[in-house]
Amino acid sequence: MEARQAESKDAKGRHRAYRLIGGAGEGARQAGLSDAQWYRCAVARPVMKGLVQRGDARAIRDTLLWYACIVASGVLAYVAWRAHSWWAVPAFLLYGTLYCNPADSRWHESGHGTAFKTSWMNKALYQAASFQVFRRPTIWRWSHVRYHTDTLVVGRDPEIGVPVPTDWLAIALNVFALKHVANELPKVVGAAFGRIGAEEETFVPRSEWPKAIREARIWLAFTRTSSRHVWFSRACCRCSMSACRACTVRGFISTSV
Repeated sequence: MEARQAESKDAKGRHRAYRLIGGAGEGARQAGLSDAQWYRCAVARPVMKGLVQRGDARAIRDTLLWYACIVASGVLAYVAWRAHSWWAVPAFLLYGTLYCNPADSRWHESGHGTAFKTSWMNKALYQAASFQVFRRPTIWRWSHVRYHTDTLVVGRDPEIGVPVPTDWLAIALNVFALKHVANELPKVVGAAFGRIGAEEETFVPRSEWPKAIREARIWLAFTRTSSRHVWFSRACCRCSMSACRACTVRGFISTSV
């Protein structure tokens, strides 16, 4: 029992090293790991130029096809759910998979400006994909900058997904993004009220804070409006069904009389 408690305490201590404030970041800076100049493979400029060619046509095609698949799977899931069919389970699994999984790569590439050639298209897709994977756009953009600057440097990289020792329960929960959303949601609400986290202040420039706050407020407003729309639609549907039933009963009674 004591050994387990000691092991648990040691694990918590090792996880604390990953914190951006009070973690191992200062030691990493002193060791020269922060902002280090790492080895880069020599690639000829013409070769690199050919590798980074961008275009809009294929990206637009792929994006439209992706969202069409999301809509189609959503309609399929809704129809199966309304029919009280067990097919709703795989249908919703398909919808969730199409909604979230491809959004992660779109989030990454549009954040780097490589999904499209046109800048505003990258920005638009980045905002949409950020919402889909539940990552605050401005915060995670700068988080990713820090990640590329200090990749896997404990106490500096905010995007280390699996700290050591491994938390297997967290990994299992994040298969469905449960832990991720539980961590992000309070931060979204806090940002909507004008609060930026202390750790986020260490890598997000102060000039970007108003943008992060504005995005959080838009997210909450959109979510609130969507919830109201769903509630209103369901209420109207129920009222319409009640009215139809009443008219049917009234017609039946009048016919019988």
